[in-house]
Amino acid sequence: MHSINTITLPHLALAFVPVLFVLIILWHWGIMCKSYLYGLLRMLSQLLLIGYVLVFIFKSENALIIVGVLSVMLLSSSWIALRSVNLSRKILYPKALLAISITGVLILWLITQGVLQVSPWYLPSVFIPLAGMIFATAMNSISLSVERLEAEINRGVAYEKARLIAIKASLIPIVNSLFAVGLVSLPGMMTGQILSGVSPFIAARYQIMVMCMVFASSGLSALIFLTLVKCHFKLQK
Repeated sequence: MHSINTITLPHLALAFVPVLFVLIILWHWGIMCKSYLYGLLRMLSQLLLIGYVLVFIFKSENALIIVGVLSVMLLSSSWIALRSVNLSRKILYPKALLAISITGVLILWLITQGVLQVSPWYLPSVFIPLAGMIFATAMNSISLSVERLEAEINRGVAYEKARLIAIKASLIPIVNSLFAVGLVSLPGMMTGQILSGVSPFIAARYQIMVMCMVFASSGLSALIFLTLVKCHFKLQK
């Protein structure tokens, strides 16, 4: 088993070179890059800060701290999921929160306690990364579904048909990943484990677990959310 090389800050800066090219081209095409720059700056600051936070969390033996972290993740992901919606966020937010909470908690518990049999149940080094993957997938799925649902309703499409179009759209990224995994790409968890020296056979099992986990979280969260918001969009039409 070999260790992964530490990335120095100057070397890390090289990763932003292609990002800069994208932003320059977008600006040249007349596309405002303010939201992209803001997103990149948030990503950079949040990931640099989270390193310090995770050191504290991983050393904690307090389940309440872990539950508190998960609560913040749930509240944040539910709000971000509705970033592009035109209907009031305050109206849809409880529905998004409920959809992500139900899906996230059930799948997280099944994976950590049924598949991995983590002990203690709140083991931070396992619980937090997996929760992040589940909540993020659910967040993206809801975001795609509500954006497509709203677009179809505004076009005069009946709610039932618009809902079918929306759920299909929300599943496009994860379905593409199912087709591509192992053929086009080696996803994050599998790549990380292989780089750290884990056997590819074991890494493949973990990645299968992850793919099932994210597909379920994507599909269930969108299905629950679209069911909960039915009355709002029917009234809007």
